[in-house]
Amino acid sequence: MTGQERRDRQTPRMRDLPAPRKNPSLAGPLFRTLWAWPYRFALAGLHRMGVRPWQLTLLSLIGNAICGWLIVTGRHFLGGILLLPAGLFDVFDGGVARLRGEESRKGALLDAANDRVADGVVFGALLYSLVTQGRTEAGLLCLFALIVSLFVSHARAEGEARGIDMSGGLFQRLERYIALTFGLTAPGMLAPVLGVLTALGLFTTIQRGIHAWRRLPRVEE
Repeated sequence: MTGQERRDRQTPRMRDLPAPRKNPSLAGPLFRTLWAWPYRFALAGLHRMGVRPWQLTLLSLIGNAICGWLIVTGRHFLGGILLLPAGLFDVFDGGVARLRGEESRKGALLDAANDRVADGVVFGALLYSLVTQGRTEAGLLCLFALIVSLFVSHARAEGEARGIDMSGGLFQRLERYIALTFGLTAPGMLAPVLGVLTALGLFTTIQRGIHAWRRLPRVEE
């Protein structure tokens, strides 16, 4: 039996493939509904090609790095467009890991670290681009958006380290990708989008903090 035939036999039927993970965020339910079958088709294709989860994580990091370079060189529109495939690689690495039975805490740690690096690269590049263009106010908003995005992630990490499920939150990574793509590609919308990112990210941080505070006594008991 050839390697291709073995992969064909091992790949589950399309309807048995998992849908995107449930994400109780602003755009999560809509994304799960609209992209359930495209997600399954792509997942099946990646599995048949023998793609490994770490390869998708690496491609996501490379995509975000290229996006950052485009932004630094003033090509905001191309950088915004590139965010889409970079974000999709990040979406599929976990799905491929679960499908291949390779899901692990090490993989989750690598994925989380990659997400933080990617945020730093993209927002850092955008901050540099805005400041060098003399757009100080927009640059400050970009800095605030970066700091708040790290707060959102840190709140989840601290809560989960104490045994609390912190997957909820109104404005998460999916929403940041969508909003930032829109801000980079729509003329005149970057500063307003950065303001929205900051405000909703801060709201999500507070939301997660309240959730953890309420659950913490139960965990300690």
